[in-house]
Amino acid sequence: MNLNQKFQSAHGTIPYGMTNDYMFRAVLQSNNKVLRGLICSLLHLPDEEVISVEIINPIMLGEAVENKEMRLDINVILNDRTLINLEMQITNKLNWKERSVMYLCRSFDNLKHGQDYAEARPVIHIGFLNYTLFDECPEFYASYKLINVKNYQKYSDSITLNVIDLSRIDLATEEDRQYHIDKWALLFKSTTWEEIKMLASKNECMDEAAKTIYKFNADEQIRKMCRDREEHYQDLKNYERAVSERDSAIISYQKAIAEKEGKIAEQRDTLEQRDNEIAQNAKLIRERDNEIAQNAKLIRERDNEIAQNAKLIREKDEEIAMLRNKIEELKRQE
Repeated sequence: MNLNQKFQSAHGTIPYGMTNDYMFRAVLQSNNKVLRGLICSLLHLPDEEVISVEIINPIMLGEAVENKEMRLDINVILNDRTLINLEMQITNKLNWKERSVMYLCRSFDNLKHGQDYAEARPVIHIGFLNYTLFDECPEFYASYKLINVKNYQKYSDSITLNVIDLSRIDLATEEDRQYHIDKWALLFKSTTWEEIKMLASKNECMDEAAKTIYKFNADEQIRKMCRDREEHYQDLKNYERAVSERDSAIISYQKAIAEKEGKIAEQRDTLEQRDNEIAQNAKLIRERDNEIAQNAKLIRERDNEIAQNAKLIREKDEEIAMLRNKIEELKRQE
């Protein structure tokens, strides 16, 4: 039974599909027809305009790799002129924007000493992501260039950054469908042989891709490399989950602290209000005490006046009594 017959009889789950970055690299590196067809779709190029498509950073497929952190992005030169970087990135490392710009700029910095700036090769970075880069503005296939932010005048075609969101194939535009970009995305995301065969039956390049995926899934060493990559990304996910849980715990702790600080601030405000009330009451008491002291002073002064008047009255009474005695004595003498 030849490869095509084996492929046609395949059914069930695909062990490793194109979202595995090693399988992605293996298929595109080993089958130039698939690479060519994919690039024509992504860049909206008719086949006759593509003279050559060459991978300039090939690896030894199936060869053991000690470093699990190895980059598997594919550097391509189109028509001996344009540099294209293809990268499959399923795990959200939260640094794609900065990382992709850095790779793009590194690729554009390709002049040798003495070359004129006009000889710089244009560079295109194409990232396949399985998550949405901008939640506020989801898009299936987005292209970014240098433009004037006021009038949208294009500054240069020298650098372009394209992003395909494999999680939002539902947002594919009519133009995306016209160039079969949505079908490539579906092929990359296929998890069963039935799905991939249905897509392959409608497109020659995708048929080549599907058969190459089948061939490499039958290769023990390639499967091992794919498994190693999945284990690596699973470790990353576990690490990201641990970091996320830690961050959630920190946020919860910070929220609890904020709530506690809010309660303390409320209690402080209540205490300050109570202190103000006590201080106000103390002031009123002091004012009342001053009034009482003032009234007591007035009472003492009035008591002194009364005592003084009583003394004067007594003295007057004594004078009157003496005068009466004298009058009585004078009457007796008469």
